[in-house]
Amino acid sequence: MPSSQTLSLADRRLVAAWAAECASRVLALFEAEAPDDPRPRDAIDRARAFARGELDAAHEIRDRFVAGRAAQAVSSPAAVAAARSAAQAAAVAHMGAHALGAAAYAAKATGLAPHADPTSADQETAWQFAQLDEQTRSALARLPSLGEDSAGPLGAGLLTKGVLGVAIRRIQEQL
Repeated sequence: MPSSQTLSLADRRLVAAWAAECASRVLALFEAEAPDDPRPRDAIDRARAFARGELDAAHEIRDRFVAGRAAQAVSSPAAVAAARSAAQAAAVAHMGAHALGAAAYAAKATGLAPHADPTSADQETAWQFAQLDEQTRSALARLPSLGEDSAGPLGAGLLTKGVLGVAIRRIQEQL
């Protein structure tokens, strides 16, 4: 039985486009530290291609962890969070709930960026929510609340804690 965090293929394509936009906003934080590492940019490009129907879910499921390994190639917390945002965006092909992970890691990266102010992560979450069209908002609203379903990224893991959990809860409350 599929998890309630999976979403239909059509919904995953919708939320993948949004997740890629969220991740792309913080990509420069990763590339400033590792300009020759293409993995996060490639993950975002793949998420966009998946959203357009140019890539199938099976291929993306196999490659969803590549950008996450790029987080090990950098040392600043902002760059690590940016790589993880890209990895989450690529993983939407596997499970729609990863879109909220991409948004949360992007908010975290923004808050950890050099010269960030204490409201940067909240401002990023507000921007992310403002980018949602009605169809994408509706697709995200079909996901279980954070911590409600353990069968996926919205379970009891990393996404429920700290800045990540705050960002996801904030988005879900507004849906």
